[in-house]
Amino acid sequence: MPELPEVQTTVDGLNKKVKGAKVIDIWSIYNSPYYKSKQNIKDPVFFTEFKKRIIGAKVLKAERRAKNILIHLDNKETILIHMKMTGHLMFGKYINTHVSNNAQKSKNKEDPWKPADKNNKALNDPFNSHIRLVFSLQIDGAKNTKKSDEEKHLVLSDTRKFAKVTVIKTDNIFHSPDLAHLGPEPLTKDFDFEIFKTQINKKPNGKIKTVLLDQTIIAGIGNIYSDEALWLADIHPESVVKKIKSKALKNLFDSILLVLKNGIDFGGDSMSDYRNIDGEKGSFQEKHNAYRKTGQKCSKKECFGKKDTIIKRIVVGGRSTHYCDKHQVKY
Repeated sequence: MPELPEVQTTVDGLNKKVKGAKVIDIWSIYNSPYYKSKQNIKDPVFFTEFKKRIIGAKVLKAERRAKNILIHLDNKETILIHMKMTGHLMFGKYINTHVSNNAQKSKNKEDPWKPADKNNKALNDPFNSHIRLVFSLQIDGAKNTKKSDEEKHLVLSDTRKFAKVTVIKTDNIFHSPDLAHLGPEPLTKDFDFEIFKTQINKKPNGKIKTVLLDQTIIAGIGNIYSDEALWLADIHPESVVKKIKSKALKNLFDSILLVLKNGIDFGGDSMSDYRNIDGEKGSFQEKHNAYRKTGQKCSKKECFGKKDTIIKRIVVGGRSTHYCDKHQVKY
């Protein structure tokens, strides 16, 4: 699942590519049985309302809240997208290869939208081929833009069709049930060590790995970056929050900020499906020290030259967890 760095990378791309663009049409072929909400485009009735509220509006800007993408429009509506397990947004020129454009009634299981440029290796990546949602955009005001190039597309590729897409009045967005429950953002200026301690101590008997994944405690951290932060901070993922010493907590706080910033700097993590707005992979997966390193030698300085210092895998709170039992202390 895309985490804070992947979502932030996507938002940064949206602000570069689609700010000022006008939505002129929307296409969707979501038919997943896994998402039951009536306020999601997977519901045919809501999709009709969604189109009425979006088409004709211009994009003001995009921002991130936790793992959610918020696309603010000039008609005081906000498109909220949570990419879930396998979703990612891309921008470019696409062609609908079907004669019929009636997505709600189409019985053809093939994904009809293809990149117009067959030589664009990134957009033609197989991981980018599962197009479930298409925003047709009018891109005007750009320098040296040909009339034929004014229409571009913002598409959502989602292999497993789990993504959440809805629309909420902008004035109510942060008070909506989608966002109101979320904890503080770890990369904001006012998120300091005291706030961090207060938040995680809301679950003093919880295992630290599970607490870090709780979006009501701290927003945006997922499986990858929690494993990497705990490895860096020398804390065992099953440590009980209230037993962790203050110095170790400070190390964890610093480690969380560092790995999240590194994740953004390296364009996100593409070990799985995630791709950026141009369809390209991030490179944070090349910087892993713990996540999915099962059976490999631990690269921590303290572990050099020691026997059996390998990364192990356990399940914590139902999630695969990777750690070194030599330098990561269990409190």
